[in-house]
Amino acid sequence: MLSAKQLERYMKGVANHRRISILLLLQQNPGLSLLETAGRLRWNFKTTAEHIRRLVSAGLISEGRHSGSVPHRLTKRGQVVLRFLKNLE
Repeated sequence: MLSAKQLERYMKGVANHRRISILLLLQQNPGLSLLETAGRLRWNFKTTAEHIRRLVSAGLISEGRHSGSVPHRLTKRGQVVLRFLKNLE
């Protein structure tokens, strides 16, 4: 069982409609870079970068390295959080 502090970290990581939108986008399009994510969502680059930073910090998405770009993917924890959110519907 996760500690209350760990659960808080995950919930704070996803406690924003923009971060949820990023998770949903990456579920459908794994491996998008920051620039691609900002473009698809039609958001400001700096805003998108901050939300991605928070998702990475919370452990909900991972960053890889691929010839200059940084692809982002959902982690297993990110997938669990998305399933949880979809169950709330």
